[in-house]
Amino acid sequence: MEKTPQGTSVGVDDPYDFAGVCDYLTGEGQCRYALEYAGHDPEFARERAADDYECPVVDPGTDWSWADCPHFRSRNRDRECVRCGLAEKRMAHDDERPLLEEHHLSYADGRRPSSDRTATRAADDRDEESLSHEITVFLCRWCHSKVHDSWARLTDDAAPDPDAIAALEERRGREQSELGFESAAERYDGER
Repeated sequence: MEKTPQGTSVGVDDPYDFAGVCDYLTGEGQCRYALEYAGHDPEFARERAADDYECPVVDPGTDWSWADCPHFRSRNRDRECVRCGLAEKRMAHDDERPLLEEHHLSYADGRRPSSDRTATRAADDRDEESLSHEITVFLCRWCHSKVHDSWARLTDDAAPDPDAIAALEERRGREQSELGFESAAERYDGER
C-alpha cells in the first residue's frame, strides 16, 4: 500500500485508480499548465505549443496516461467521503471543524521528471522516477483517521461512523432551526 512521507498508509495501492481528470485540462482539451506556467517547465511548454497545447492524455492518437504527464494534478471536488459517502455540511459564519478533510493519495514534492520520456513505461518504472503528482480526495474525519491508522482502505465497503452521522444531523438540525420564520416581535419579546 502507498505511504505518506511520514510513513502512514494512504489506503490505496495505486493512487491513479482514484485520480480524476487533470486540474489543468481545459474544456477544449488543452493543457492549462503549459499555457499559464510556461516558465516553470519551458521544455514541456514548447512541446505542448508545438501541438497547439493539446493534452496528450486526451488525444486518441497517443497512449499517454495521467501517470505519464509530468504536471498532472487531480483534486477531487465532490464534497463527500469517498470511503463511506458522508456528505459535507458546512455552517455559514461558523469556524466549526469541517466533517470532511482533504486526503492526499500522492504528494507533489516539487521535483519533476523530464518531459521527454515515453509513455510506454511499466508501472514499476514510475516509482523509480519519483513522479510527484498531487492526487487528493475527501474523507470524513472518522474515515481519515482509520485510513492513517493503517487498517482501513478507501475501497472498503464502509458505512458512516455513528459519531459522523450524529455530527451531520446536529448540523442539519441547527440549519433547519435557522430556516424557521420568527417575527422580530417574537424574537425580541423575551429581551424586554
